[in-house]
Amino acid sequence: MTYRGEIIQAEVLAVLDRQTCPMSAYAILDEMRKSTPGMAPPTIYRALAALRKRGYVQRVESMNAFIAYRGGRRRHGAVLSICDDCGLVEQNDAPELIRDIGAITGQSGFAAARYVVEVHGLCASCGDGGVSA
Repeated sequence: MTYRGEIIQAEVLAVLDRQTCPMSAYAILDEMRKSTPGMAPPTIYRALAALRKRGYVQRVESMNAFIAYRGGRRRHGAVLSICDDCGLVEQNDAPELIRDIGAITGQSGFAAARYVVEVHGLCASCGDGGVSA
């Protein structure tokens, strides 16, 4: 990785760290262009790919967006609770669940490379305190 690549990754991570809701690559690009007008989409995608590989960023698959892991780097997946009203994403560690998913999928010899567990609903501020029907 080049020094410039490291700087861009740090800037992308800083943009995501300031957010409570996931951001699309283009929303990150728009934010980055405020300080670097010539920034191009491939630059953002490369930075996101590198940050994902290193465990600093998670892609929220159902939203085609990204979040920074709170508390730094993660080596395993997190359970993401996504509010369908305000967009807030809570990150929860669930090592037992991840281990169980690995065991279930591994019964057939499948070797999972990554885990994405997303739960959609309403956060306590938007909904009925988490009670679902």
